[in-house]
Amino acid sequence: MTHKEDRQDLLTYTNSLLTWVSGRGRILIVVHDNPDPDSLASAMALRHLFAVRLSREAVIAFSGMIGRSENLAMAKLLQIPLTPFPLIDLKMFQVICLLDSQPLTGNNSLPPEARVDVVIDHHPMREASTHCRWVDIRPEYGTTATILYDYLKVQGVSLGTKLATALFYAIKSETQDLGREATRTDRDAYLELFPLANKTLLNSITHPRLPKEYFIALHNALENAVVYGTVAIANLQKVQFPEVVAELADLILRLEGVEVVLCMGQYNNEMVLSIRTSSEEINAGELIRAIVAGVGSAGGHGMMAGGKVDNVDESAAEISRVEKLLTERLLVRLGVSSASYEPLAPQS
Repeated sequence: MTHKEDRQDLLTYTNSLLTWVSGRGRILIVVHDNPDPDSLASAMALRHLFAVRLSREAVIAFSGMIGRSENLAMAKLLQIPLTPFPLIDLKMFQVICLLDSQPLTGNNSLPPEARVDVVIDHHPMREASTHCRWVDIRPEYGTTATILYDYLKVQGVSLGTKLATALFYAIKSETQDLGREATRTDRDAYLELFPLANKTLLNSITHPRLPKEYFIALHNALENAVVYGTVAIANLQKVQFPEVVAELADLILRLEGVEVVLCMGQYNNEMVLSIRTSSEEINAGELIRAIVAGVGSAGGHGMMAGGKVDNVDESAAEISRVEKLLTERLLVRLGVSSASYEPLAPQS
């Protein structure tokens, strides 16, 4: 079952899911690596659903790091209970849920042979997901958080202020205040959650203090960015936290005349990638999968996508080699000439 628009169908589905989970042991909720607000809020919501309806406490596990200041503030201020994935023994859990990600996508730390029972996501369906017991994938939705909010509503589960704040901020950030890939359902959730959200906490999350590393990454992005017509490519070099790559891709997409942005940054022997586009004629997910074919993994959808290239050390030569490869593939794919280009900012 991959789509549940009808309220009665969704109630039946969630009732069946809860009944199935209730007959099993410990519950693990896994979010994608370096989790963003959408994955964090979704996990918080599913954990709340299990607690209220089943009186069961689930464990939320993540890998990588939470480096972006807004995401750190969200996890801390909303008191989201997170356990590092390396501390998890999968054999101790009889129910494994994967949120805002899917099996074998390369953006979560579940081993390839791991059993996944529940998949809830808003990215396009992957083949491996079809083998899971409970699958709710809605690529037409702007956020996974909206799907989980549907679950809470249809089950009549009330939301505390912190959970409402988490879900609202997830929709706000993922859709850029409903301006990017938001559906009517996302809009309705946004408007319903806003009165319930704590505005003081929301302000602290959206306007946190920024570390020096952010400004170093911003400097590198501006100094190294090159514009090829409507395409901008920025190499942040080595970054201290991977989320900054997507954050600066969003920023550079605001450049006048630019329709596609590729940002990259070397982190932990990988080249972390983010693509953003303002064109509805370009599918960012298909685009990034094409440019990393054979060298990495990626996923995404219409206007935003992310990925990585494996085995990239921090030497300047290796970073430059990967940048050249990805640039060539991207420009060829988009039919953009590499002959005419200009730096975004004057070179120092």
